Amino acid sequence: MNTINYIVLVFCLFLSFSAFAQKVEKNDKTYTVKQDKIYLDKEDITDTLDDALRISILNEAQQIRTKIEFEKQQEKLEKEKKKAEKAQKKAEKKQKKAEKALKKKEKLKENLEDANEKLKKAQEKYDKLKRRGKLSPNDEEKWLNKIEKLKERASKAKRKL
Repeated sequence: MNTINYIVLVFCLFLSFSAFAQKVEKNDKTYTVKQDKIYLDKEDITDTLDDALRISILNEAQQIRTKIEFEKQQEKLEKEKKKAEKAQKKAEKKQKKAEKALKKKEKLKENLEDANEKLKKAQEKYDKLKRRGKLSPNDEEKWLNKIEKLKERASKAKRKL
């Protein structure tokens, strides 16, 4: 187990060093630039290069670094944009859900008002007919059943609300 940890550590170190190194191609040779040192085949050749070539290689490495940083920044911005879009969609979905719940509540309120209105009219008509003595026993039973059903409908609408 200890050797596996050691191998993983060496691999991680290699990746971290190579991540900061830029490879620059000049004159059919591949130079590796780490910080301000130039390597060819893992040998430091910074001091052996003439000034123009060294400056050219360092400038190109700097351009590569800048390009990489720019791409990372673009990726970061893209991720933030996606995150913001996702949050916006979530907020819109929540708003639609709230609007739907509000419409449902309004509909239930209308149903309750309608049921109460029908009950009130039926009760008034029953009372009016009873006062005038125009109800037979069968008619009175029908009216009482109708009023009872309307009361149940109103109480049901009230419970739903």
